[in-house]
Amino acid sequence: MKSREQLKKQAEKQTVILVIVGAGLMLIAIAAFLSLPQATAAVSGQNLGMIPAPVNFTAPDVSITDLDGNPVSFADYRGKVILYNAWATWCPPCKEEMPILQAYYNDHKDQGFVIIAVEDGQPVEEVRNFVKEYQLSFPVWPDPKWVATTAFKIENLPTSYIIDREGVARLTWTGAVTRDMLEKYVTPIIEGN
Repeated sequence: MKSREQLKKQAEKQTVILVIVGAGLMLIAIAAFLSLPQATAAVSGQNLGMIPAPVNFTAPDVSITDLDGNPVSFADYRGKVILYNAWATWCPPCKEEMPILQAYYNDHKDQGFVIIAVEDGQPVEEVRNFVKEYQLSFPVWPDPKWVATTAFKIENLPTSYIIDREGVARLTWTGAVTRDMLEKYVTPIIEGN
């Protein structure tokens, strides 16, 4: 029969072995993750796999209220190219893309382009504080009842749609945008190409 001291040493050895095996498995998992193309792109700050999907349907005419309680509608912007961005204040990729969207908007707003960012479900004051913190100058509408996300059947955030000047949804993607992606896919629609 083993003594208490021998059992204690055996348990310590088993614990050390389990820790080493666990650490090894974690390293293998990390290496496997980083070997995936999308993971490598995400870690390097690129979004190489993000390609918008073409769509072709008349965009729903979403009507809600803005941050000041005024009625607003997508139809108010007919004749402009709209980037409808469904997002939330708590969503990390949504936060990440907001400065990119603001810079792109600044560069293209005089070409008949608008971003309409519809926040998905948070209280108006929280949305207002977010707009102030990120210094957003494009229209931001709170949507506490999920009117827009329901109309567009959105399941994940952020999701964006490009709606052309005639009100037809032309592109969609889920996930944060990059400036390169906007220039490659959205700028030609703004320029009428």
